[in-house]
Amino acid sequence: MTTARTVIVIGAGFGGLAAAIRLASRGHRVTLLERQQQLGGRGMVFRQDGYTFDAGPTVITAPFLLEELFALSGRSMSDYVQLVPVDPWYRVLFPDGRSFDYVGDEERTLEQIRAFEPRDVDGWRRMRAHSEDIYKVGFEQLADVPFSSLSTMLKAVPQMVRLRSDRSVFRAVSRFIRDDALRQVFTFQPLLVGGNPFRTSSIYMLIGALERRFGVHFPLGGTGALVAALGKLCVELGVEVRLGETVEEIEVQAGRVQGVRLAGGARLRAERVVCNADAPAVYERLIAPAHRRVHTASRLRRLKYSMGLFVAYFGTSRTHPGLAHHTILLGPRYRELLSDIFDAHKLADDFSLYLHAPTRTDPALAPAGHEGFYVLSPVPNNQGRPVDWEREATRYRDRIFESLEKRAIPGLRADLTTAKVITPDHFERELLSMHGAGFSIEPTLRQSAYLRFHNESEDVRGLYFVGAGTHPGAGVPGVLCSAKVLDRLIPAVSAGAAA
Repeated sequence: MTTARTVIVIGAGFGGLAAAIRLASRGHRVTLLERQQQLGGRGMVFRQDGYTFDAGPTVITAPFLLEELFALSGRSMSDYVQLVPVDPWYRVLFPDGRSFDYVGDEERTLEQIRAFEPRDVDGWRRMRAHSEDIYKVGFEQLADVPFSSLSTMLKAVPQMVRLRSDRSVFRAVSRFIRDDALRQVFTFQPLLVGGNPFRTSSIYMLIGALERRFGVHFPLGGTGALVAALGKLCVELGVEVRLGETVEEIEVQAGRVQGVRLAGGARLRAERVVCNADAPAVYERLIAPAHRRVHTASRLRRLKYSMGLFVAYFGTSRTHPGLAHHTILLGPRYRELLSDIFDAHKLADDFSLYLHAPTRTDPALAPAGHEGFYVLSPVPNNQGRPVDWEREATRYRDRIFESLEKRAIPGLRADLTTAKVITPDHFERELLSMHGAGFSIEPTLRQSAYLRFHNESEDVRGLYFVGAGTHPGAGVPGVLCSAKVLDRLIPAVSAGAAA
């Protein structure tokens, strides 16, 4: 227990909201600072022409991590927001016209696998068992453990070796699955957290096990409704929420955090600072070099970053009942396209897409009789040879709309009622993500666990990190677990001190 209770949380994405709730529930006095005029970070909301568009996360798994946040103060999440299951979880469309519904039901899954490659039925069963083993270690044992010391990492090494975490997701899946199309079905998941399946550690196969255990869900009212529920809980717990506040410096004295300096010069004092802002950007821009013994400029330059994201939000004047809530439209190339994105930093002529159709589940997100969508295309981040998005954005969007019209949404361009796009430039300028990366640093084996940004800063005492760039990684479950790590790092306040 401790008497220190003043904590500043920078950034009100899912990680920052969860951190503020956990700290306030454990007796700390918390101020939550967000530079945007709304909560959510990547999970903010765009409203345009009667449509409500979730800007970022749309796939909700592991709902128990959200329920935990409300239960900490004796509340029930169902009193704030309703999550509903989605079926299929994803519909995967191939260029040759075939499709695969990625679902939780085993028999439906096996029936589809038989249609592609009967010999892969047994392989899928063995792959499922292997991913369950990974889940028990990677999620149940390690996801909320701080990897602040090498000894913690060394304790985990034997199990990681046993599970062959050195293999990539694609290589591991290929040991069980023969068919090329099915290999794509069971390896696209790392892209949901910013990773290239051909070099993301196979420990991320736990995503499949997580989905099978808890399903895929969507909040009624959109992800923004979930953000609003967490924001309401913050206020009820006494968190001071300040929107439109930009932090320009984390102030440090004698190696310990003192508080923050805001744009305009105001200073806020705090015993501890928790950053939900992008970890590499925080070290480079908010902490003076004199205070960075570990995270030097040269070390930050050597990091590999996740891909960028091009997202188009749009509405149509009619609905499309045959669509799934989540659709993956695979392009003609898989490995080669990912190499263009992650290695060559090249905007390719082809693309693979994720299409989100939330009005399939909640029609209230669009005007009556209309449909709201967003389509996401992985693209190069702004490191190296950045794309000139001022020139390319409209042209790239039109190519995507043309493809969607042929493969998923007939008559799209004639029915279009509204549209908006964001590019890696938005992530870099508005969300302050280094190089405009969609998910902070890439989740490779050499940038995971102890080798990822630590939840507790090695450079500055009293400074902590939650969010995509720190352990355990990106995605809603990952950032929620990063906030859970704080329970092990920041002591609760004693009853007397909290009075």
